[in-house]
Amino acid sequence: MAGRRAALVIAGTAGLWVLSTMIGAQIGLSNRVLALFDMLALAGFVWAIWMIYNIWRMRQDSQGQ
Repeated sequence: MAGRRAALVIAGTAGLWVLSTMIGAQIGLSNRVLALFDMLALAGFVWAIWMIYNIWRMRQDSQGQ
C-alpha cells in the first residue's frame, strides 16, 4: 500500500509539474512563478524519496527478525 502511495505521489507530482510548466508558458507567467512550481515539484519528489526510504527501512527491519 505504501509503495502505491509513493508511486502516485511521483506520478501526480510529475503530471502537475509538466502541466504547470506548459500552461505557465502559454499564459506568460513570470520566471519567478515558474520557479515556484519547480520548487513545489522538487518538494514532492523529495517527499516521495523519503516515503521510499521508509518502505526500504521497514523491509530491512522485517527481514532481520
